[in-house]
Amino acid sequence: MSDGQMKLALVTGGVRRIGAHIAGRLADAGYALALHGHSDADPEDELAEKIKSNGTTWSGFVADFGCDGAAAELLAAVRQKFGRMPDLLVNNASVFEYDDAHSLGAETLEKHMKINMMVPTLLTAILAREVPEGARAAVINIVDQRVRNPNGDQLSYTLSKQALAESVRALAVACASNLRINGVAPGLTLATHDYSNDQMDRLATNMPLNQLSSPDEIADAVLYLAQAKSVTGQILFVDGGAHMKSFDRDFMFMERH
Repeated sequence: MSDGQMKLALVTGGVRRIGAHIAGRLADAGYALALHGHSDADPEDELAEKIKSNGTTWSGFVADFGCDGAAAELLAAVRQKFGRMPDLLVNNASVFEYDDAHSLGAETLEKHMKINMMVPTLLTAILAREVPEGARAAVINIVDQRVRNPNGDQLSYTLSKQALAESVRALAVACASNLRINGVAPGLTLATHDYSNDQMDRLATNMPLNQLSSPDEIADAVLYLAQAKSVTGQILFVDGGAHMKSFDRDFMFMERH
């Protein structure tokens, strides 16, 4: 990257939910944005307003990570649009479906491993080969606090995120000449329809810090790791301390009154 050139960030799953908060924080920090979506790449309203107010250069890219060749095709499309590879890759996109030891099957396990672990790893490896000599891009994998103390719920999801978390150190060593690779492990953050507001409040009291993580805190952690030039091979837990406790079930099954 030449002096004065705007940095470019590719955020997978970057148009919705936590991915959109990460993208918005990067827009505030002056990054140009390549935003990936599974079936569309239209930013949610808050992100769209932030892009507009910052005058952010951006483009959307649609890619189904369940399809073979999706990683290479996405990076090729980004390079064609922006004329270069990203300075920052945030591997945020993931699939999250329920199974356990009794219902786990090859199809579900393969789907989670492909989308949550294989595609991020392929994106990282391709980027490592394409980064210009002398430049060192940053890769940040969004994992999950459950990788530290797993339970039996969402087993395929958990296994895939554990594999992605373990890949951080291995890839940080393998790609050290061209990339810095780190991870952020969120806890329960944005409620889905599975949770009530009262349940979320009660769950917060189960955390060592008596609070859940916020999207802004996760986005701030990503920005820190993107800029921390002496940090690689690390996973930063942003979870209210959840990873320090063992829970018998997934949070969605807890504190239901």
